[in-house]
Amino acid sequence: MTFNPDSDISGHRTRRPGRTAAVAGGGVGLLAIIALLAGPLLGIDLSGLVGGGSQGGGAPESGSTVLACETGEDANAQDDCRMAGAQVLLDDYWAQHVEGYVPPQLYVFDGQTTTQCGTASNSVGPFYCPPEQGVYIDPDFFQIMRQQFDASAGELAQLYIVGHEWGHHIQNITGTMTQYPNNGTGPDSNSVRTELQADCYAGAWLADAATLEDENGVEYLQTPTEAQLTDALNAAFTVGDDHIQEQSGFSNPESWTHGSSEQRQRWFATGYEYGLGSCDTFAVDGTEL
Repeated sequence: MTFNPDSDISGHRTRRPGRTAAVAGGGVGLLAIIALLAGPLLGIDLSGLVGGGSQGGGAPESGSTVLACETGEDANAQDDCRMAGAQVLLDDYWAQHVEGYVPPQLYVFDGQTTTQCGTASNSVGPFYCPPEQGVYIDPDFFQIMRQQFDASAGELAQLYIVGHEWGHHIQNITGTMTQYPNNGTGPDSNSVRTELQADCYAGAWLADAATLEDENGVEYLQTPTEAQLTDALNAAFTVGDDHIQEQSGFSNPESWTHGSSEQRQRWFATGYEYGLGSCDTFAVDGTEL
């Protein structure tokens, strides 16, 4: 999904924190499943990042700086500015759909940085930290997706990923995380339902994103092409539990925390086609997930 070059994203709040030492902890991440299933593929042990609660660390230091991103042209040229542009659109969209919407803070970092949920790094992948209402993304992660998981990770795929993490913020501020707490793993678990709902939210946002306009009436985004939609679906496929497990040489649905590739693609497509009203993954029987 390409930004219109003359659209104005200068009002974004996206910040770049400093680089810090590693600290163990836990967050809700698009690829937190890698810590349990695919850590060996990345050559490191990420299990300390999966679980609940904060274990040291804190919010990024006050010395973090706002990214220097002004226009859609910047967003098209740089991954970090694309994230800043996405933040503007996500805040606009969710403010229209959630009463009393409180935006999360988006941090785009290099290498690793400390959060209240532990260390954010490109090896762990993008994630949402509920205690501080922060979304963390290292754009280098998209290259890891290409190299390690055969994903194309193009423009729309990247927006899907940040939209998914925003979905976790919506679940947090609307009480979904409290109402449906983690009850373990498995194809019918709350964890899988939580992740599939975030996929659906991302699809619903992207379906409307091309209609959103800046203060000058310029649409932020061009209408997505079929190739870009295919790319986003490819990203959803890539982060399916079954696909990741198969790359590690095994298959165990009872250990799933995010859902299968087919489920992730389907719930993204459901949100894209039918909107937010179709995204209650907690209301359907496990056989319909």
